Amino acid sequence: MAMALAQHRESSSDSSINKHLDGGKYVRYTAEQVEALERVYAECPKPSSLRRQQLIRECPILSNIEPKQIKVWFQNRRCREKQKKESSRLQTVNRKLTAMNKLLMEENDRLQKQVSQMVCENGYMKQQLHTVNTSAADANCDSLGTTPQHSLRDTNSPAGLLSIAEETLAEFLSKATGTAVDWVQMPGMKPGPDSVGIFTISQSCSGVAARACGLVSLEPVKIAEILKDRPSWSRDCRNLEVFTMFPAGNGGTIELVYAQTFAPTTLAPARDFWTLRYTTTLENGSLVVCERSLSGSGAGPSAAAAAQFVRAEVLPSGYLIRPCEGGGSIIHIVDHLNLEAWSVPEVLRPLYESSKVIAQKMTIAALRYIRQIAQETSGEVVYSLGRQPAVLRTFSQRLSRGFNDAINGFNDDGWSIMNCDGTEDVIIAVNSIKSFSSTSNPANALSFLGGVLCAKASMLLQNIAAAVLVRFLREHRSEWADFNVDAYCAASLKAGTNAYPGMRPTRFTGSQIIMPLGHTIEHEELLEVIRLEGHSFVQEDAFVSRDIHLLQICSGIDENAVGACSELVFAPIDEMFPDDAPLLPSGFRVIPLDSKSSDTQDSLTTNRTLDLTSSLEVGPATNHAAGDTSSCRNTRSVLTIAFQFPFESNLRDNVATMARQYVRSVISSVQRVAMAISPSGLNPAVGSKLSPGSPEALTLAHWICRSYSYHLGAELLRSESLGGDSILKNLWQHQDAILCCSLKSQPVFIFANQAGLDMLETTLVALQDITLDKLFDESGRKALCPDFGKLMQQQGYACLPAGICMSTMGRHVSYEQAFAWKVLEADESTVHCLAFSFVNWSFV
Repeated sequence: MAMALAQHRESSSDSSINKHLDGGKYVRYTAEQVEALERVYAECPKPSSLRRQQLIRECPILSNIEPKQIKVWFQNRRCREKQKKESSRLQTVNRKLTAMNKLLMEENDRLQKQVSQMVCENGYMKQQLHTVNTSAADANCDSLGTTPQHSLRDTNSPAGLLSIAEETLAEFLSKATGTAVDWVQMPGMKPGPDSVGIFTISQSCSGVAARACGLVSLEPVKIAEILKDRPSWSRDCRNLEVFTMFPAGNGGTIELVYAQTFAPTTLAPARDFWTLRYTTTLENGSLVVCERSLSGSGAGPSAAAAAQFVRAEVLPSGYLIRPCEGGGSIIHIVDHLNLEAWSVPEVLRPLYESSKVIAQKMTIAALRYIRQIAQETSGEVVYSLGRQPAVLRTFSQRLSRGFNDAINGFNDDGWSIMNCDGTEDVIIAVNSIKSFSSTSNPANALSFLGGVLCAKASMLLQNIAAAVLVRFLREHRSEWADFNVDAYCAASLKAGTNAYPGMRPTRFTGSQIIMPLGHTIEHEELLEVIRLEGHSFVQEDAFVSRDIHLLQICSGIDENAVGACSELVFAPIDEMFPDDAPLLPSGFRVIPLDSKSSDTQDSLTTNRTLDLTSSLEVGPATNHAAGDTSSCRNTRSVLTIAFQFPFESNLRDNVATMARQYVRSVISSVQRVAMAISPSGLNPAVGSKLSPGSPEALTLAHWICRSYSYHLGAELLRSESLGGDSILKNLWQHQDAILCCSLKSQPVFIFANQAGLDMLETTLVALQDITLDKLFDESGRKALCPDFGKLMQQQGYACLPAGICMSTMGRHVSYEQAFAWKVLEADESTVHCLAFSFVNWSFV
């Protein structure tokens, strides 16, 4: 009866709409007719007119209904489906906002308690100022920022460990939801309905601490299982081993855990931890996993490997996971560490004293990973090339772990330093036992006759944002990489034949094609395949493809991510690489050195570009350039480079020499790139291209356009493009290739717009190495000579007929017409440089 009534209501609803839309015709659909229409709707929600007519012919029960009425039924059905989806979406958003509101209310209550506590302490301090002995007040003031150490109890007995576990639980909860730590908002991480969570860092406590709160659409048990498996989500965790596990009396478990973390750079030792981990369920149903360090040496590596680790301390930390109504969980994460900063060089201590670094590497990373798993589980994440999300995550983890292994070079992995007296700028490490086994198919494992060699180095960079540098290295690989070295590594991994580089010379065409594979939910990490196009110099191999494929991860390219390091890690792969393909990672890591005193300052300004505008902006020419300069000035970063090379035993010394020279050349190129894109007002690369008294980019653009109009009597740009700062943008985007060269005995190019760089097949950084004579072939130089003299002595300009010039890659470029003119400075008497404009150019 109820079903019939529902069908009657649905039919009545459809009929009323049909009556309104169809000129008063009333249609009552039977249950069989609705079922037939629903079957068609499931296959095709929007059938064409021919399909609707076919439907009437094929279904006799629909013969009494006109095609127009069936069209209206499908319109109404799509409208109901859309309303249903919108209702479901709004319910999801409402649940998320409700949970976020609950978090914000709890945070507000905590802040109110903290304010009340500080008011009481302030009053107490005022009273103590009138007394002679203030030591009691000082001790009370320090008590809030210092985490009490657990008393020395018998860590060998279950009763003693349970007592430590209960104390750890209480201290952790006081940090997660209480006022034991003075939390402040993480710079650049504002809470909101679209944010991952609420992130705060410690302001005044011993060690470094960070906290996160967020909503995750997974059950508490699943979240705890993922977070306890730290090597699966933490890129810095090398190893985690549970030595002892026994049940606690209240249904929880106590574990004794030994963990190792990688060092971020070659300049510091790695860290290890000996901790107690306590998992239990609270009375309100919340699941807690808390942890703290134990006194004593506990477990550890062998005596030979112990020198590579410094024992650090975990102060009460952990995860509080509360189930939500309607599904999902609210998670609180607290990470509180003492990383023993005394054990690293003074220049690196900000890395170990900054709560923002801990927040990015551990706290935020954990919450992001959980969110990523939740979205993949719900089917919201779709990746390209048919790869499953778990496979792509594994690729990223293997690249990162292999890069960390190369940087750290642990003895128990088989690494040893090769001929190092402590004065070498590039460290050469050798691993003669390393093999690259797949995760599931040992048949794909590669084991080299000699082993693997790693050339690595670290250096300090000044006044350059880490995200900007890594983004440039990713987009302009030809500025620093040697194609033949890439070809050597790729051939070694593909065929297992380690020919010495240079035996099959290959020319890199300059083309780099980036094919995205996947990314994390906030795009903080990208996984992609890079194809480098190359051609052999050998005649018999001229038609054989020499393309190289690299699997690459790029992370930390968001300039707003305060405290985050930036990485570019890649490994050669086969074109049809399987899920268990062997990887030999190399790459770059740039870590900003942010002092602890600046933990509450804002991050660097965003959206710097890497085109002509950002490369040539110096001084106060434009307002945003000045702002960028002030924000990046006096910033420092540590750059770590590690490149791995397979070798055969009889070629080890040769490969080591090549590797050392190659890494030195890469360092030199990166330094040149860093200077070129640095926003500092003292930009050495700009000075070398335009001379110390050179104009800024905007001024040079004005001179180029004004001189063109002065000599040729026409406008280079449209009149509406000449106002303010837009002249530089429009000159950069001009369709004709515009180049400027210096006034020297051997003129070199100092400026080119985007079309000019494309025509020369070069980049802005490499432009200074190109001389004017390389642009033309012999006939072109002969044709230019008479007009060039006229240009310099009489008219100040010259019109060149159609001709052929050359790109830096040796390709011929044709142009319909070219103009050359003197670029005059503001006084209109001093010649600053020569400008060329190539009209309607194209590759032959």
